[in-house]
Amino acid sequence: MKNDKIKNQYRINEQIRVREVRIVSDGGSTVMPTRQALEMAREQDADLVEISPNANPPVCRIIDYSKFLYQQKKRQKEMKAKQVKVEVKEIRFGPQTDEHDYQFKLKHAKEFLEEGNKVRAYVFFRGRSILFKEQGEVLLLRFANDLEEWGKVESMPSLEGKKMFLYLAPKKTGSSTKKSQQARDREKLKAGEQTDAKGNVKQQTKAINADDSDIDTPSNGGLLANAKISADALKKLTENED
Repeated sequence: MKNDKIKNQYRINEQIRVREVRIVSDGGSTVMPTRQALEMAREQDADLVEISPNANPPVCRIIDYSKFLYQQKKRQKEMKAKQVKVEVKEIRFGPQTDEHDYQFKLKHAKEFLEEGNKVRAYVFFRGRSILFKEQGEVLLLRFANDLEEWGKVESMPSLEGKKMFLYLAPKKTGSSTKKSQQARDREKLKAGEQTDAKGNVKQQTKAINADDSDIDTPSNGGLLANAKISADALKKLTENED
């Protein structure tokens, strides 16, 4: 069926009934009577193929028609292979989903987004559980927040019948996306929980700062204030050692 569809796209030889055509080749293009073009095709043991019927005059090529069809099929396969097929994957929650089940589904959603698929997450309210629709909305918002590095929200949670939907689309791969503040905070928290040699040094420095009552620690001093405090603490430690 597909082969017949490709064949029917083009008229060849005697099917071309216009008075004149434009013949294109590697050497350029020439307008000539259709009869003359047919004679040239016969002399070359080839076919006259109309490739642009809407042009004035129609554009034709003298080529082996079987070879021409093969090239067209090959080109279509290559174009189809380059097309990225985006699927919509569904993730279903209950209004009172436990933490283990939530983390399991979160992991799958990350995989779906990394593969370039969209994610449609929804909370299904059965019977009187519709009373917990606010709880379901909070669950979906948390889900979107935990996936912000992998996907972007296409539509916020919305209730449709007994289901509340959230739609996520994958972020473009290869783009240098800035990490969110939440992601940076999580990484800092993990780094602070490590118990390597460097971590022990940091803990000792913190203990010195905590025991030093002469240092005034601003609550929201930012990086510069923290750097000043660390420098003063190290200076006092050096004086004590002397």
